[in-house]
Amino acid sequence: MSSPCDPQYAPAGDVGAALMVVDSRLKALHDGRTETDPEQQQLVKQYAATLGPTGVDALLDGACTLIYMFMEWMRKACEDHDKDVIEYTVPVLVATMRMMPKTFRPEVIPTMAGLLIASGTGLSPNLWRAQYGRWTDAEMNPLEATVVLLAEHINRITDDENFATRLITDALSRADQDEDQD
Repeated sequence: MSSPCDPQYAPAGDVGAALMVVDSRLKALHDGRTETDPEQQQLVKQYAATLGPTGVDALLDGACTLIYMFMEWMRKACEDHDKDVIEYTVPVLVATMRMMPKTFRPEVIPTMAGLLIASGTGLSPNLWRAQYGRWTDAEMNPLEATVVLLAEHINRITDDENFATRLITDALSRADQDEDQD
C-alpha cells in the first residue's frame, strides 16, 4: 500500500540552491570557521529575498530532498554492513543537535529527528513534515543545520570532506543526462 508520504509524490524543490548553501557551510566548517562571515550571510539574505514565497518553498523542498538522498545513501551503506540506518545515524545526529542549543532549541529536535527517521524509512521528509502544518521560522536554521550535519556525517564516514556534495552533484548530472537522452 502506498503512503501519502511516498517520495514519488514529493516535489524535489531547488536541490541545486540547497546544495550550494550546504556546501558553503561545509567549507566554512573545514576552514575552521564556526560562524558564517557577515559578507556570506548578507549574500544569503539577498539571495533569499529574491526568491519570493515559491522560491523559499522550493529551497525548503530542496533541503528535504537532500536529507532524503543522504539518508538513502546511508541506508544502502548501512545495509552493506548489516547495520540499521536509523540506529547508526539518528542517535549520533541528535546527540550533536543537543550539544548545539543556540541552533537547535529543544523543541525542534524531535522534528529534525523525525525528518531523518522519515527519510530512513523511505518516506519523503517534506511530505512527512507537511502533515503538521507549514514550516515555522524557528525551524529554518535547524533544518539547514540538519542537512549540514548529515552531509558532514557522510563526509566523516567516507573520510572525504567533499563526498556528500559530490554524491549529489553526480546524481544531478546523471539526471540531466537521462533527460537529454529522452
